Formats: sequence, C-alpha cells, structure tokens
Amino acid sequence: MDPNRTGPEEYGHGGDAPRQRPPRESLTSDFGQHAPAPARTVQLVSGDFLLTVNPVDGSEIEPCPPAERPARPGRLTEPERAEVERAAAPPVPPGPAQPSLPLLARQDERETLVRLLARGRSVRLVGPGGSGRTRLLDVVAEDCADLAPDGVVRLNGHRRTADDLLHDLFHAVFDAPLHRPDRDELLESVGEIGAVVVVDDLEFGGVPLDELLDATPECAFLFSATPDVADPSADSGVEDVELPGLDRAAGLDLLGHAVGRTLTDEEATWAGDLWFESEGLPLRFVQAGALLRQRDRLRAGTSAVDEFGVFEDVRPDEAPYDPADGDEVPLPSLGEAAAPAPLLASRLSASARATLRFAVALGGEVPHQAHLPALVGDTHADAALGELVSCGLVSPVGARHRLAAGVPAQLEAAGYTDDADTRIREAAQHYAWWTGHPSVTPERVCAESDAILAALTALSPLAAGAADEPSTAVQLARTAAPAFAAGLHWSAWERALRAGAEAARIAGDVGEQAYFHHELGIHALCAGQLDRARAELEASIGLRGALSDKRGTVAGRRALALVADRSGVPLSIAPTAAEEVPEAHVEESASPPRGVPMAFPDLQPPADTGLVVSRAVPAATVPQQTKDGVGGGVKGLAKRNLVAAGAGALLVAVLGTVVTLGATSGNDPASPSENVGVNPSASQGLDDGSLDADPAAGNKGDTGKATSRPSDPGPDGTPGTADDPTPTATGSDEPSDDETRTEEPDEPTKTPSKTPSGPSKSPKPPTEPDPEPSEPEDPTDESPTSESPTETEGPTTQPGEPSTSVTASDTASSAPVETSTTATQSTDQASPDDTETMI
Repeated sequence: MDPNRTGPEEYGHGGDAPRQRPPRESLTSDFGQHAPAPARTVQLVSGDFLLTVNPVDGSEIEPCPPAERPARPGRLTEPERAEVERAAAPPVPPGPAQPSLPLLARQDERETLVRLLARGRSVRLVGPGGSGRTRLLDVVAEDCADLAPDGVVRLNGHRRTADDLLHDLFHAVFDAPLHRPDRDELLESVGEIGAVVVVDDLEFGGVPLDELLDATPECAFLFSATPDVADPSADSGVEDVELPGLDRAAGLDLLGHAVGRTLTDEEATWAGDLWFESEGLPLRFVQAGALLRQRDRLRAGTSAVDEFGVFEDVRPDEAPYDPADGDEVPLPSLGEAAAPAPLLASRLSASARATLRFAVALGGEVPHQAHLPALVGDTHADAALGELVSCGLVSPVGARHRLAAGVPAQLEAAGYTDDADTRIREAAQHYAWWTGHPSVTPERVCAESDAILAALTALSPLAAGAADEPSTAVQLARTAAPAFAAGLHWSAWERALRAGAEAARIAGDVGEQAYFHHELGIHALCAGQLDRARAELEASIGLRGALSDKRGTVAGRRALALVADRSGVPLSIAPTAAEEVPEAHVEESASPPRGVPMAFPDLQPPADTGLVVSRAVPAATVPQQTKDGVGGGVKGLAKRNLVAAGAGALLVAVLGTVVTLGATSGNDPASPSENVGVNPSASQGLDDGSLDADPAAGNKGDTGKATSRPSDPGPDGTPGTADDPTPTATGSDEPSDDETRTEEPDEPTKTPSKTPSGPSKSPKPPTEPDPEPSEPEDPTDESPTSESPTETEGPTTQPGEPSTSVTASDTASSAPVETSTTATQSTDQASPDDTETMI
C-alpha cells in the first residue's frame, strides 16, 4: 500500500490484516527526546534603536534602519479598547458566582468625584486600606464613560512609577505593538490623549505626580491612594477627597448583605461592637459576614457539611468544634472579629490554606489561579481563589489579587511564615520553568510580574544550596528578564536584572554576572542613562573577556560604541576598565646565518666581499646617554632581549657570530663585548686600505684570535707601513699576549673563555687565565685625542651610531665567509680616553 495514500487500512478497518502496534519497552519513556526549543528572540523598536532581545547571549542593540522604523501609531478601535480593558480586569474566580455587595453611604463622595472630573479637574481619593476605594472607583468610572473623547482608561498604580504610567497610558490608547517610544515621542503622543484616567493604588506624589500631570494636559485623573502616600504639590491643582468609614447603620446593613439574611439581636449587638473597633471599615464587615456564614454551616450539622463538602479537608486541630456534637456554636470574640484572618483560614480547604502560605511568603502577592494546581499539588486548587475572595482575605489589584489590608500581618502572627523559605523556592522553581516555556507569551509573564518579582526578591539574598546549580534565583531571573523586556514592562525588567546580578554574585557564577551587567547596560542605554550604561557594559566586557566569550564581548563592544556615539565621548585607545590586557611575550629564535639583523632597516647588508667599508657618522646624530650610562636605540633593545640572548647562547656558538646590538657602560661587568665571536674579523687601517690582520667578529673590545691592528710597528717604528709584520692565523683558541689590551695598568686584563656564553650580570671566570699581566698600550698607537674623524671619545660611541662592516675570513682559515653588521662597542677595561671606534 502507498504510505502517502489515506485509506481505511490506516485505521485497522481494511486490508489484509490490521497493523500491529510495536511493543512498548518497559524502560522506554512515553515521550521521546525532543530537540531543544529555539531561543525566543523578540525584535522591538525603542526610540531610534532596534533592540533584539536575545535570552542566550544577551540583547543586541543597533541604530534602527529607516525601513524598520514604525509609522506614527494610530488609536485603538472600540473592540480593541474593550479587549484591553478586559485584559486589565482581575480574573473571575472559578466556582459559583459571588454576590455583589452594594455601595452604601458613598453617594456624596460619588457625586463630588463625578462633578470634579466633568469640569476637567484631577482629584485624589484618599482612604485607608479596606475603606472601599476600588469599589467606588469602579462606580465613578461607569458614570464618566461619556465625558472624554477617548473614554475612560483604567490603570494600576501598584509599584508603578510616573514613567511606567505614561507608557501604560500610551499603549492603552494607541496601537503600537513592540514599540516603546522615546521620551519626546511619548510626550507628544500622550499630550494628544483626552480621557478620564482612573489610577488605583497610586504610590507616589510630589514632583513625579506633577510630571505626570504636565505630560497629559488633556486628561482628567482620578487617583486613589492611602494616607501614607506623599501629597501632591500645591501648584498641581489636584483636589483631595477623603473617604471615611461607614456609620453604624451602614455597617450593619453591609453585614446583612454579606451574610445573606437578617441579623439577630445578638449578632447586631456583636456587629455594633465590631463597628466601634474597626472604625467602620467596610472590609471588616465583609470578613465578619464570612465568619457568620461559616458559623451557620457549622450549626447545620454533618449532613450539610457532607453535602457542600466544605470541611472535608479541615484538620481536627484546626476545627474548634465538631458539628456532630450538636452544641451551639458561639459568636467569635471581639478580638477574633477584629483580626479574623487566622480563624477564617482555619475553616477553609487545605488548598486555600496552602495558597495563603504561598501568598504570605511572596509578600502578599497571590499567584494566579492557573498556577495554584502546580504550586499546591491539587488539580482543583484553582477553586481556592474563590474561597479567599468570598471571605474577604484577598482584594483585586489591577489584573491580579493580593492579600487584603491587614491580612498578611495577622497570618504571620498565626505561624504562616514557618515554611516561608520552602514556599519561596517552590514558587521560584515553578516560575523559572513557566517563564522559560516557549508557549508562554511575554504578555502573560508581565501580568504575573508582581508574584515573579516577589519570589525573585525574596530568594536572591538566600545563598544557593548544594542542590541549586546554578541557583534557582539565577534561573528565574534569566528566564523572566527577557520576557519582561519583550513585553515592554521595563521597570520589572530592571528589577529582575538587578536581583539576578545579586543572585549570580552570591552563587559565584561569573558568566551570569556578565549577562546581567550587559542587560543592565542595554536597559540604561535605552533609558538615556549613558554613564550607567558605560559602567555596566565595561563590567560585562571585562567579565566576558576573562571567560573568553567572544560573541558576548562583541555584542558588548557594539553597545559600548553606541554609548560613545551618543555621549560624544570617544572610546579610549587604551584598554577600558576590566578589559583583558595582552601580556608581552619574549620569543626566542636561532641566530640567522648572516648574523643578527641590524637595528636600522634602511641599511642593507652588502654582498660578501673581502673589503671593509667604513663610514663616519656625524656627532649630531649620536643619542645622548642617560643618567645611568645606558643609551637608547640598540642598547635598549639589547637590554630588553637580555633573557633571550642568554637562552640562545648554545645556538649562537654553533650557528654564527654573536654580535651585540648595544653599547654598555665602561665598567659594566656584564658587557656584551666580552662575548668572543667564533670567526674573528679585522678592521681596516687608518693609513692604508690593506687588511693585515685576521678577521675578527667584534670591535676593538673583541679579544679573539687577532687584534684589530698589529701591535708591533716594525723596524721603522711607524705602524701601518709595509714593513710591519703580518700576524699569523693560528688554530688556537687562546689569545696571544699581544692581542690583549689593557687601558689601566693597575687592573688585570680579563681574558675571554673558550666557549662564548650569553650575557649575564656576572661574567664567567676565564677558562685559562693569562699568567702575565697585560702590557700597556704602545705609545706609538693613535691617541684618543687625535683629530681623526674615525676616532671619538667614549661617550660618543653609543649604540645609536649606525655602522656597516663587511668582513672576510682569512685565506689560511678554512672557515666560511661571514658577513656581519656590528655596532660600536667598548671593552670592559677600556676608558673613554682609550676607546677606538670600530666601523
């Protein structure tokens, strides 16, 4: 059968015989090994930058090409606005619908707020936690739906800055996906919005509030804040409306609506005492109504409990009374009614109590109901949110829920923080897996940002355990931070990066530290904070250079170049802070067959010839000596290569002539002139052009087989004439007495050893010392004070004098012809008055 043909045979209903399923091995996993999911990269436009969020190597930033620049954003349509508002609303808890409580005794405040907003005034509703501010804002928002051209925009001010609210307002009105405008474009866009902006749970005032109002002159704001938030400035024009507690009658009426029946006299008396204790806060009456409902269920008997299934998971130690006893359940005490959270929680399901423990560990943030089954370990744990909402233990904050005012402190006193560390780690591990899953969109991660950041903040100071490699906090920050960046929730992005950098530092993970510093630099660059961006990027480059991370280093350098371009301060040529500086390496090589190359590349060695060419160098070109007698040029090069010359001494003795490149001081015991070359050379005389001596490899200081000139002037007493005796080349390695020259008679002459050795600070003792002291220099020799241009004083014979000499081997010697270029040197024993320049 054709495998590409679809027919009934594929389902086992046709053909000769149904296909048999291959046997499953007991040790084989049900799911095969899948290829790793590709990294989720998102490309967005931030100002005039094109940002590619890369969760692997770090985000890449570059100037946005003109073709990639987004057009001017347009306004959202009505269906799109409705979808945005629905996403900003808190989720509906699963289970039966909760009864809606009426807004009681708030008519005066409601009319005042609507009147001020209709006049275009901004107003701030101030009331303590649990006073019903959110419920009043919902009603006022419905009343103001037709007041402004852009309608009503609902924003959440919980842990949001003024800049965050401006960007939230921009995206609530304009259609600009994956586009975060810069400051100028943002102010231009929000300045055109005309809407009633309702901001719940505002957390700032003063100058930031003035900046928000100045940026949106066509908007009327309705804020809600607690009394501990900073007041607006006197010139802001924002009016405050106080939201007091309910009176006694309104409190009893609200309690009756919460219970769902008429209160008894005993319950009314109890509610009056509660009103006095709670100062009329509506939240206390909602929680008291939950206590009365639980009391009614306890009095209903065991059959009602089994029918509703409310107390199936209640532990015996948490149930104060057994419903089967038939005893009358008393009303809660006044203290329990004033702090009802522990008593209410003890009568909830086990999943609800576990959810409360997670919320207390996360600083009051309740995980989304979709995460509760995985966190709690119960497939029906999502229904726990409905229980908590009905009891008044949680309250809506934006698109999420938090523990109600005063509940965290009450639960902490009841011991709900005993296993907080374990709950934090479990939540962090779950969120690390969830945020990194490819199917989770950045928008969903941003909606859960408060709980994620709470877990990350609580976990990062904890040291990584032995089982955490790398630590859970680093994993969570690594997966959540790119999602926050892609979802344009940049305040959460920055907080996640800073918490991740601290966690990586504690865990000792240098690679992760480099990643977080790189991302912080990118964030600062997009925010226009160039100094901080430079510091973060340089730190990242230094860490990645230590790890040899080439790709990350290149990305960091590109971002750093953008910082330099924006700041106008060019990057220094010198290595930046924390940049790896390459070490200076000393390489050794064998001596070339024609000797050591010259220090001056413009002088080429001439062809092999028996002639010696001398050139006089003007005195103006001779470099000056330093204080310690060491000149620059060739001498400095010889000093730097001192170690290399010593290591290559054995090769020098076999391959060729060792020519020292610099001149040493007069009394330097480590003078390179003490090194005797293998092939001696001769220098040309001053009076004639004959070569009357064996070739020597060095200058006058080289005491090899022959000296530079014959020491015997001959019968006529004049050196350099035809009657001078010709020295005889011998195969002996020991210099003759005539070849030894001493500058000062009172100092013994140092004779070279047979085998040349590398320069060292202390010269080696001679192999065969000269038994006779050196004779003084022949008085007939030329004096150093001669006016000859080829003779200079000691200080002028520096390594900076270029000279070229071509030597030929003795005709009687069997050594090959050697060409060497030498620099003028002086012997260790020669004084400046007795120095002769060899060219």
